[in-house]
Amino acid sequence: MSQVDAKTDTRSNTEKDPSDWTTGGEPMTGAQASYLKTLCEETGHPFDESLNKADASKLIDLLQGESKRVGGGES
Repeated sequence: MSQVDAKTDTRSNTEKDPSDWTTGGEPMTGAQASYLKTLCEETGHPFDESLNKADASKLIDLLQGESKRVGGGES
């Protein structure tokens, strides 16, 4: 059985689904809130300050795709 070096093996956990985060249920961070508020303003989506870390991350991913500045959303 081969040994896997967690410091160099990027296959295992470089991108984890926010639903699987151990801290995903905690309130979103200040950085998330600030960025999400900006994305909401750009896309016309309502800002929900009660989101947890995992839900904020998912919404950020979604809104980045809709943002003209970040994701090249429709003009």
